[in-house]
Amino acid sequence: MRFIPIIFFLLTIAIRCEPFRIASYNVQNLFDEIYDGTEYAEFVPKKGGWSRRLSDVKIDRVAEVICDLDAEIVALQEVENERIFQRLRKRLRRVGCDYGYGAITRKKGAPIQVALLSKFPIVKSASLRVSYAPRVRDILEVLLRIDNSTLRLFVNHWKSKSRKGYESKRIVYAKRLQKRLAELPKGEAYVVLGDFNTNYDAHRTLPARLDDTSGKRGLQHLLHTLQTEEPVDVCDMRHAQETLHYDLWFELPYADRWSHRYFGRKSTLDHILLPASLFDGRGIDYVDGSFGVFKPRYLFTKRGYINDWRVKNGKHTARGYSDHLPIFAEFDTKPFVLSKEKCRHKSVVGTIESLYLKERLDSPVILKNVAVVLKRGRYGVIKQSPEGRGIFLFGAVKGLKEGRRYDLEVYEIGKYKGLKEITAAVPLKERGAVDLSLYYGSLDRMRQNEVLKGLEGRLKGGYFHTKGKKIPIYFKNRKITPPEGAKLKIDIAHLGYYKRLQLVVYSRKDFSVTE
Repeated sequence: MRFIPIIFFLLTIAIRCEPFRIASYNVQNLFDEIYDGTEYAEFVPKKGGWSRRLSDVKIDRVAEVICDLDAEIVALQEVENERIFQRLRKRLRRVGCDYGYGAITRKKGAPIQVALLSKFPIVKSASLRVSYAPRVRDILEVLLRIDNSTLRLFVNHWKSKSRKGYESKRIVYAKRLQKRLAELPKGEAYVVLGDFNTNYDAHRTLPARLDDTSGKRGLQHLLHTLQTEEPVDVCDMRHAQETLHYDLWFELPYADRWSHRYFGRKSTLDHILLPASLFDGRGIDYVDGSFGVFKPRYLFTKRGYINDWRVKNGKHTARGYSDHLPIFAEFDTKPFVLSKEKCRHKSVVGTIESLYLKERLDSPVILKNVAVVLKRGRYGVIKQSPEGRGIFLFGAVKGLKEGRRYDLEVYEIGKYKGLKEITAAVPLKERGAVDLSLYYGSLDRMRQNEVLKGLEGRLKGGYFHTKGKKIPIYFKNRKITPPEGAKLKIDIAHLGYYKRLQLVVYSRKDFSVTE
């Protein structure tokens, strides 16, 4: 009998060494079929076909995702109330994904709440009141016991950017959370997570029409995911100030940073933020490089869109899951170990010429004083100097105007059929107008991503014949392609590349048929 405590102790140690997963999932309106008067219009019972059957279907879909996600702790957003939350827990138990502990806010008059599922015991939970207005959701605070340690979680669902979603409305949440975090004992381990309805780079990308706070952002400036306007890096965290938070989106390559897509625009509304106490080698620490977005095939449609719960023509289709993808990260009682040799996202100042020497970016590159030589729709060409090289912008022209200069931060580059291009960038600063006449190229310097002006010649067999040269030509909109043999005056064209150099004409306004 005296050996049993030793065996039990060894088992406890073995369990303690197991990493565990924390996830966050906006389930997109998990409602029941009972009328309370606070429901969104499409979830009023019998309206649009909403019923107990559809509510059960929705529960099944949410339970399927949570089971497959296989996280020990799951923060949930858009859960209507305690009733539907307990039905979800019951369904999870029935399918073998039992969460023995749960907590949910109970904001009176609010149509939806935030909740938490846990396989670890809950020591206590509380709702942080952000505002007495019914539509302003509470923040859920939960303290968990994990082996011999405790971990505090704050589950958030901030105001969206729709329906007058000005930044000041998100700052209300950030201030309430900031106040509570300041009350915690120094070095306490906690995780801030949920749907913040703001992007990790909102300090640079929030639309001007929603900026009523003079550039101040709830996530970046009040929760301090920035340090002197640069994002906090994982390399900073082991010796970081108490107030700094590491946004785990920076664990992923730029192209993978999204868990939500609206009309094709990818965004990072969901976040997991970590303080220095989860990198200090004491108690619970983050497992480096473990952050990810949960992307099983069934969460996407055949066309590659997020497979959301669909309401078509006012009626529920009983198809889909949620308009958000779950995010997750792993934690352990073993000390944090930095598995990568360098910091992941510190910006460096570079040149367009240097981009031509790279296949991919390990960190963002700041291009200073670039001129927008051409902008047509989603496409553009920029240069840093009249004699320097140009580079193509593909879908990275938001906030830019032709004939203006900018400092530009480049996140992603690529090559398409030989054409070098920037595929993700944001303007940092506008530097005024520029005389573009100095920046146009000529037929004497035939290199890709030059912009040419004032060309005259004839169209024959897919080629533009001018001054003894025969150049392949491509009209971006094929409907504007002139007839064979037409004599053309091209006002402006891009010298692009598609397996070979070619002239690209983007608009009917950019050329005329003279014969």
